[in-house]
Amino acid sequence: MNSSFIIIVTYNGMPWIEKCLKSCGDYQVVVVDNASSDETVSFIKGKFPKVQILHQTKNLGFGQANNTGIVWALQQGAEHFFLLNQDAYLIDDCLQKLITFQKANPAYGIVSPIHITANQKKLDKNFSSYLTSQYNSDFYSDYVLKQPLKPVYPVPFVNAAAWLLSEEIINTVGGFDPLFFHYGEDDNYCQRVTYHNFKIGILPECFIIHDRVDREAAVIDLFSEAYYNQQERSCKVKYANINDPMGLNNLKGVIDGLKKRLLKLKLKGKFGKLAPLKKEMELYEKIEPQIKKSRDLNAKKGQTHLQI
Repeated sequence: MNSSFIIIVTYNGMPWIEKCLKSCGDYQVVVVDNASSDETVSFIKGKFPKVQILHQTKNLGFGQANNTGIVWALQQGAEHFFLLNQDAYLIDDCLQKLITFQKANPAYGIVSPIHITANQKKLDKNFSSYLTSQYNSDFYSDYVLKQPLKPVYPVPFVNAAAWLLSEEIINTVGGFDPLFFHYGEDDNYCQRVTYHNFKIGILPECFIIHDRVDREAAVIDLFSEAYYNQQERSCKVKYANINDPMGLNNLKGVIDGLKKRLLKLKLKGKFGKLAPLKKEMELYEKIEPQIKKSRDLNAKKGQTHLQI
């Protein structure tokens, strides 16, 4: 247990942090606080004095805050790194089962438990989509048809609410890419895990509660700020994927396509439609060198993005 660390990133986490930390039992816990404006830090100090708090003066984002915790745990001699959301709670001996499995199966660089809702009556909505037949042909069939459950169900992706990372994966893949601030960083990490020939698996015999409310996806208006933010995230996830050797060329194709559309609009005198498309093109042009740098770095083995 001394070589296993739980890393929790907090930001105004008062609604969940007590349950979260109580569920961690005797494991060593490091909390990286992203400049919370509520009582999260003082509450942890008073209620859980053994927890190591790395208090940040600004919001680093999910990925970089986790990197901060990973670096600290590495310096303490960690061999297993369990990333746990502030709104997630371990059930029983979940973490020990994950550690035991990963030790016996080092090809699995990421293992995660089943994520269930707060009332413990359903699978977490997003989590349930990671195990459909498109990604794993056995999981739901085994449950419904009462087949013996397999020790692990391989998937290409599971969100980072409850990841166990091995020391080997940290030394090979590194940390989260700073290309991503919030959302997309776990997609990118899973892509890199696959690229470096490791597996991602979900263990059916252990569980966490993910205490969040299912929300309907917001309707995003074309060319709104939310639209451009979504396009930026999608662009980075898609074209920074080092498993796709044509990623950069495809992005160049998108930029060239927008340039052609802009030229046609100019020739037709539709000047009122130029500005939003030009803004989108400039966004992709800005991102392009960032994606190239990301791809070059992430293709290399090592403690990338951890700056140790």
